[in-house]
Amino acid sequence: ENLEFVVDGNPIYKAAQQYFQLKRVFFKVTQVIGLTNDDPVSKKHRPAKQIIERLNRTFQYSYAVKNGFNTLAGANDFMCLFTTYFNFLRNHTTLGYKPPVQLDCLKKTHNMPNKWNILLDEALDYYIESTMEF
Repeated sequence: ENLEFVVDGNPIYKAAQQYFQLKRVFFKVTQVIGLTNDDPVSKKHRPAKQIIERLNRTFQYSYAVKNGFNTLAGANDFMCLFTTYFNFLRNHTTLGYKPPVQLDCLKKTHNMPNKWNILLDEALDYYIESTMEF
């Protein structure tokens, strides 16, 4: 419900939207065109597009260095690690040098390897709790 994709001007996104509508899956596609904020849509949605562009650049850089991913699972793992870093660990200047999602468990340390370990421990605990049968 209320799903919206912010994308560039490639027409394939509108074609994908039509395909999914035939399957009764509905979402909004907002296209941000160009490199400047010359219109209200660009002004509002440019930050979301920039996040995706950053992910694409990071993904392409890692893809080239690693000669590609051997499996879809490897690519998905990389995407999960990137989004975890971007949302929970990376400090953003526009947010006062804080990550977009601030977790209490990460406030105890400023050491990046420790933060990763804490996040992994939290994820493992969550996984164990969610798979336990009562």
